[in-house]
Amino acid sequence: MPPPRFIQIHTLQSYPAALLNRDDAGLAKRLPLGNAIRTRISSQCLKRHWRMADDRHALASLDVPMAVRSRETLKLIRDELIARHVSAELAQAAVEELRNCGLLDKAGKDLKGDDALETGQAVLLGRAEIDYLVSRCAGLARDYIDEKGLRSAIAEFLKEEKANIDALRHGSGLESALFGRMVTSDVLASRDAAVYVAHAFTVHEAQVENDYFTVVDDLLHESGERGSAGIFDAELASGLYYGYVVDVPQLVANLEGIRAADCFDAPSERRELAARVVHHLLHLIATVSPGAKRGSTAPFGYASLMLVETGDWQPRTLAGAFETALRLRERTDVRAAAIDELAKEIGKLDAAYGAPLERRYCSLEDAPIPEAQRLTLAELARWTQTRIVEGA
Repeated sequence: MPPPRFIQIHTLQSYPAALLNRDDAGLAKRLPLGNAIRTRISSQCLKRHWRMADDRHALASLDVPMAVRSRETLKLIRDELIARHVSAELAQAAVEELRNCGLLDKAGKDLKGDDALETGQAVLLGRAEIDYLVSRCAGLARDYIDEKGLRSAIAEFLKEEKANIDALRHGSGLESALFGRMVTSDVLASRDAAVYVAHAFTVHEAQVENDYFTVVDDLLHESGERGSAGIFDAELASGLYYGYVVDVPQLVANLEGIRAADCFDAPSERRELAARVVHHLLHLIATVSPGAKRGSTAPFGYASLMLVETGDWQPRTLAGAFETALRLRERTDVRAAAIDELAKEIGKLDAAYGAPLERRYCSLEDAPIPEAQRLTLAELARWTQTRIVEGA
């Protein structure tokens, strides 16, 4: 059995009358593919909902510090310094110097006052990194009571502290370990993504409708008038979506501070946290739904199919199964037809390349998958977790 260097997660998920992901005009996002335009869900949208989910499989329940993504991280650091009894003036000087040294936003160098507290774009910083910076700056503020001296001390400490900050266990947060972090700072470490997320798309042509609705004014209605408080419209889409996710040993490297190449040479306990993370992630992918306008569309659904493949070969998408959109009017069972198309694509790829992959799947349909065993979602998650811990 080859080591699970790559874990490929394929899903089919159905949503009726929902606005899952909007573009800048408020319309459902679209994707041209093959012979038809499809509706799609962006990878950024999917990742955010998995990250923010609050249930028994929430990532936040794994006892790994999460990250803070914000344009106001400097304000957070300043406020925490003040909470540690650093004067407002010294706290302000400290965060301005952090920015001047390029820690969070080189483009904002030399800004002063409130302008220095908001970065040009959202910055992803681990909770451990924030706590460390607050602790060091608070300590320096006790030793240097004048702003000029404090600024010089912070600039010097940032030159010397890269190794210490980079060595913080889970320093950049679980979100960064999963989905990566690109930074231009000379102090903070970039992180390669361990989970690659594709945009989900419908396996058939886009099905959209413009939803026209009014809001009734309760007080006017009680007085006998028929006027409304507003007239609106929103685009809704229905569809069966194909999604594709890949998890790699980079996750072990990001979580444990070892080289990805050493993932399966390390003791199994060094892979246990990564295995638990993937166990949770599988449940989140299967059960957490994205969607705008939740109050009026209730876009909640579980995956119709969860297919997991593990192996040592380079990953490959099965999206080619739907390059020709399913013709809905010719299908009596769209879901079963989609699974059948996936099974055919797997058969073709196996015949052409012969990739040695272990497969397990959870499905609402009886349609078989080549060389795969059907499991419940809980069994599928446990099997994947065990494969990571045991390795080859």
